Amino acid sequence: MSATPTMRHVTPDQETTPMGVVLRRAPGVTRWAAWVWTASDVLPGAAPATDAVLREVDGVTYIHAATCQVALHVSDTEAYVHELQTRTPSLYVIMRRTGTDTAAAPKVIAVTASPYEAQDYADNGEDIVERVVMPQAVQTWVESFVARHHVETPFVKRRRDKHRDDGSSGLGDARIAKASDVFRAPTRHEDAT
Repeated sequence: MSATPTMRHVTPDQETTPMGVVLRRAPGVTRWAAWVWTASDVLPGAAPATDAVLREVDGVTYIHAATCQVALHVSDTEAYVHELQTRTPSLYVIMRRTGTDTAAAPKVIAVTASPYEAQDYADNGEDIVERVVMPQAVQTWVESFVARHHVETPFVKRRRDKHRDDGSSGLGDARIAKASDVFRAPTRHEDAT
């Protein structure tokens, strides 16, 4: 493993690097799940995965299951800053089950450094999102990218536009009987016969 991941510039606003994903398969603790799969580690700069068994210890197997491209985008630097400020900066491995057989490994969909993107995957209800500790070489790469591209945007409190607040909102609606009723919900007038 090299000191820094092999980077590739796709555009001026994006950098990518290959990231291998190591899945851990352990015996299940219930009768409904024979095996439990979790993402246990990442391998920066890994070659394409071949489902190679890396090691086996006490019935627990570690497999190089996939290699995905991790992309850093200029538009996501705020998310990277947020992640780098956590106690343990992490990468997020997104996986998807392809069936009900727990013996089969889940399919690795993506690896991301953005906690916001990971939350989007978690919200869809179909994907499994696992946190994996960010290796120091990857953390250095993300910090360097953020240092070059992040621009802090100051908070600006919005103010009401004066040209829109001329007091005429709602005037002209036939359902509003008088000017003091402008912000009241319209009611239906029925003819009394």
